Amino acid sequence: MFYDQAKIFVKAGNGGNGAVSFHREKYVPRGGPDGGDGGRGGNVYLRVDPSLNTLLPFSYQQHFRAADGQPGQGNNRSGRDGADLYIDVPPGTVVIDEATGEVLGDLVEPGEVLLVARGGLGGRGNQHFATPSRQVPRFAEKGEPGEERWLRLELKLLADVGLIGLPNAGKSTLLAAVSAARPKIADYPFTTLEPMLGVVSVPGGNGGSFVLADLPGLIAGASRGAGLGLEFLRHVERTRLLIHVLDGSGGLEGRDPLEDFHTVNAELAAYSAALAGKPQLVAVNKMDLPEAQANWPRLSTVLQDLGYAVYPISAATGQGVGELVRAAWERLQQIPRPERIVPPVRTHRVYTLDRSQERWEAIRLAPHRFALRGPKIERLTLMTDFSNPEAAERYQRLLARWGISRRLIALGIQPGDVVEVAGRELVWEPELVEAERTPPRRRLTKRERLLKRAGLLEEPEEEIGEQ
Repeated sequence: MFYDQAKIFVKAGNGGNGAVSFHREKYVPRGGPDGGDGGRGGNVYLRVDPSLNTLLPFSYQQHFRAADGQPGQGNNRSGRDGADLYIDVPPGTVVIDEATGEVLGDLVEPGEVLLVARGGLGGRGNQHFATPSRQVPRFAEKGEPGEERWLRLELKLLADVGLIGLPNAGKSTLLAAVSAARPKIADYPFTTLEPMLGVVSVPGGNGGSFVLADLPGLIAGASRGAGLGLEFLRHVERTRLLIHVLDGSGGLEGRDPLEDFHTVNAELAAYSAALAGKPQLVAVNKMDLPEAQANWPRLSTVLQDLGYAVYPISAATGQGVGELVRAAWERLQQIPRPERIVPPVRTHRVYTLDRSQERWEAIRLAPHRFALRGPKIERLTLMTDFSNPEAAERYQRLLARWGISRRLIALGIQPGDVVEVAGRELVWEPELVEAERTPPRRRLTKRERLLKRAGLLEEPEEEIGEQ
């Protein structure tokens, strides 16, 4: 069975927690904090495997998760990073975010990779939070959760030339005649239920070749989903040239080949103007039959008047097939390769916060209910251990330092009101919002006194860890 659509869930690994530890060694009193950092969670990538030609594996497995980072340890030992997860997909896979409909990538080249879920940052150990006024920090950061999302995968075959036409026009017979492909051939409608690819060698073309796709036949109403229309039309989008195969004999029903021709083109135009504008060669098939020979003069005259190059062929006997293949090859040399749906993407990201990510927004949702939005404040919330009083106090200090507390007070927040941040609900306690309060005074060292006299002594600001 040919699968050209799939829906999968990807979850990157969580970052490991930072460690709370203090140096312990004989004859070394007050060794200080030495908690190591947590490891980064594994990323999730999609990778192009040229040996695949279907999304069938995703009918058996839909959920994928990368490894978590390991927690930090004492003696400044960092945790191991989680292993990245690579998911193989066939060439021509379009990746779409299911929630937003955004096209994330168009994977074409063998070995090309696309980052679809970023692993969480590892939390910093308590060694990073020691300051002159807080020399014994008893807290560390939690690991950042990894990204997760549902993805929709759509496979659009990569073929140079596509065969279009009504069912039983002879497309499968033509593909078998010009390539090593062996599609199913029978005299009933919709013999071809899935696209077939074949490599065509051009006779006398100095070794030239191109990929030819036999696609399921169209019927009236295909652009609205009738028959196999949508499955057919999705794969036509990537082809550079179309060969429109007509049953010159009219078939057993005695149809008019010209009406068949206009029916197919009308469905192309209804689906996409870009498809209707693709160049076409017309192959009038079954010329070994008397009915097709009788229809040929009228068909060739009308189609040539419409501006199409018309070729009489018999896919069953091979009549005119070589000339058609050479004409397709020559036409391909004049047609540029189609552009990707989206440009190539970077395979890795740099884990830093740019200025736009530092922005935050405070919103009043309802009486006694507020919300904070912004990558930086959301990351801080997720990486704070609120069960630790020192970590909660640091969180309050940073809210005040960034101006968030003042903004919430201006919006009318009251004690006991709820603030939503990063999917969590925090209760506003004003007695904790004494950020920027003066730390306990202590005796300065001689070096600190000299620096203070020169105006160079500052306590370092606390920021969210960036790796």
